[in-house]
Amino acid sequence: MKDLSQPQAMDIVKPKAKPQTALLSIGLDKLEDFRAEIADLEDTLSTIAEIGGEDVSKKTRKLSRTLRSIEPSIAMIGQIKAGKTSLVNAMIGRPDFLPADVNPWTSVVTSLHMNAPESEDSPMASFQFFDRNEWDHLVENGGRLGELSSRAGADEELEKVRQQIAYMREKTKERLGRKFELLLGQKHDYGHIDEALVQRYVCMGDDFDEESIRDQQGRFADITKSADLYLEQDEFPIPLCFRDTPGVNDTFMMREQVTINALRDSRICVVVLSAHQALTSMDMALMRLISNIKAREVVIFVNRIDELSEPSTQILEIRESILETLAANDGPDNPEIVFGSAYWANMAVSGDLHEIVDDSANAMFNWAEVMLGDAAASLSPAELVWQLSGIPHLFDALSERVIEGPGRDVLENVRKSALNVVNGLMTSSKVVSMRLESDTIAPLDKTALKERLDLIEANAIKVLHERLDTVFAQFSSRIDQSHKRFLDRALESLITHLETHGENELWQYSPNGLRMLLRSSYQVLRRNYTATCEKVFSEAAFDAAATYKDVCGVSVEGFAISPPSAPPVPAPVSLGQTIALDLQTAWWKGWWQRRKGYRAFAESFYELIEAETSPIVEELKQKQTEEIRQAAYEVLNDFIDEQREILMDISNKADVSLDELNSLFGVTAQQERDELLGIMYEELGGVQAEEQAEA
Repeated sequence: MKDLSQPQAMDIVKPKAKPQTALLSIGLDKLEDFRAEIADLEDTLSTIAEIGGEDVSKKTRKLSRTLRSIEPSIAMIGQIKAGKTSLVNAMIGRPDFLPADVNPWTSVVTSLHMNAPESEDSPMASFQFFDRNEWDHLVENGGRLGELSSRAGADEELEKVRQQIAYMREKTKERLGRKFELLLGQKHDYGHIDEALVQRYVCMGDDFDEESIRDQQGRFADITKSADLYLEQDEFPIPLCFRDTPGVNDTFMMREQVTINALRDSRICVVVLSAHQALTSMDMALMRLISNIKAREVVIFVNRIDELSEPSTQILEIRESILETLAANDGPDNPEIVFGSAYWANMAVSGDLHEIVDDSANAMFNWAEVMLGDAAASLSPAELVWQLSGIPHLFDALSERVIEGPGRDVLENVRKSALNVVNGLMTSSKVVSMRLESDTIAPLDKTALKERLDLIEANAIKVLHERLDTVFAQFSSRIDQSHKRFLDRALESLITHLETHGENELWQYSPNGLRMLLRSSYQVLRRNYTATCEKVFSEAAFDAAATYKDVCGVSVEGFAISPPSAPPVPAPVSLGQTIALDLQTAWWKGWWQRRKGYRAFAESFYELIEAETSPIVEELKQKQTEEIRQAAYEVLNDFIDEQREILMDISNKADVSLDELNSLFGVTAQQERDELLGIMYEELGGVQAEEQAEA
């Protein structure tokens, strides 16, 4: 084993000017296997297209595009100064790409699309500005924090917010001039991308000197809402999207809202903590966000272990502390926790290992003894530092979640659609074979077929609509009751406090009980919604299968139509939004001191908390349910359209004359075709589906 016990061992590390991006492939083995699985499925689709002809080719090309459009999104969240952006830079192999310094108000979500399939004329960089309503909400009301301050009676805090907003507004107008008003709501697209361009929109510094202004550094940062950047990196086996979100403990709580929206668009979440303050009391806003996400979809990355004096012992203590804090605050159960250093990772990728500072080198040698042991002897210096950085472990954890989550969903749905195409071809082949043997099958009645399919579609949509109405009505009633019970219990607690301690002692009431009740109701909604979709989709598939037999007049052994899967239900991340009851005791002084008499306390408190919590309840009842309703309709409509195309193709085959059939499918060719279809059927899991149905 290499001597890692002394800092002098760093003399084995030689400076490397060339970026070591090949390191990125370490830890992505599972995604390589997943890419091979995608390629196998694409080959199967190509074979189906060859057997089925031009009409079938259109369907398989669409399915192939679906496979190539897989781009799982991973949200990176954390506190300011946890090193989140430096970690993202290391993960994409570009150490200095995104600026890591932040100011109190910048709220940019930066989406890094790695190897995303784009057309030649698509922009490589796209920057969206806040619209006028969003900007006015911040400037006039002080944003979300201004609302909280006003309701809670925190006059001192509200005045601070107003002063900072006024300062920000003047600085922004000074940089942008008269164009400022025109820029709101606009989007800037570019056909190129580099660090200088990114820093015009994402660079985050409190003040800009003359040189920075001359270079236009950070010019649009204050009004930029989101940035979409498209990068190529051969080491990533499949397209991935990393969403670098702002920290959640900002001055105006703009970042909290932006982060919540980013989490809605991502199935997987990486929570970045600093090893020095992992899940301290300042992280409660972060805790509220991740407690509403499935534990399996959360990975915690504890950064900055390079700054620990003795990682080999301290990391164990930090792990236990994190688990205890999570358990005490209703956090994810037994989440994956990865320890590492974005600093080490960036040094490894940049080839600047010789510049690692002495204290960090000492920490690295200490950690290497525990983490790698004798395995260190087989690694190059760059590989050794990369392994110790924790990135390979993080990549492996993310790969598992990509494959078993969004990746599995896409592959499963494509396989089901491809299996339905094969089933249609097998039925079509049966029609052709019987017509070649004898001209006893009459051409299909296209009008009757269309009417039959229209009826199936109308009935399925009607049933889905009615059953989802029931599911959503039950959910709405459940959370309204939970909301009312929470308000009543909180009010009762306040009155009890006043009766016991009087009006001179401050009182607080935790809103976590409400969040747990709403989250529990949402879990029931998810189960009922999924079960309803699956039942309606299965009934539609059964009706479609019956149509094949009735209209075509033939049956195929083992024939069945695979219903689509129910669309995934996004996590209720809005439950993590900060409300007045989450604020520190000091925030209540103004509210408390303004009121005298039990009745004034009771009425004002009820109004305050109802105003704070009602938007969360309404968002779950309206926006969240409407989104999943539309997702169900889209899946059902796509399925019916798929069946319509397949059946119309069979109908066309029934109209072909015998001479044309002979030229298209000779006896030998027809037998070979049937054999190939049987093979495709097995490859796509048709046999397993039959066995499961029989069981």
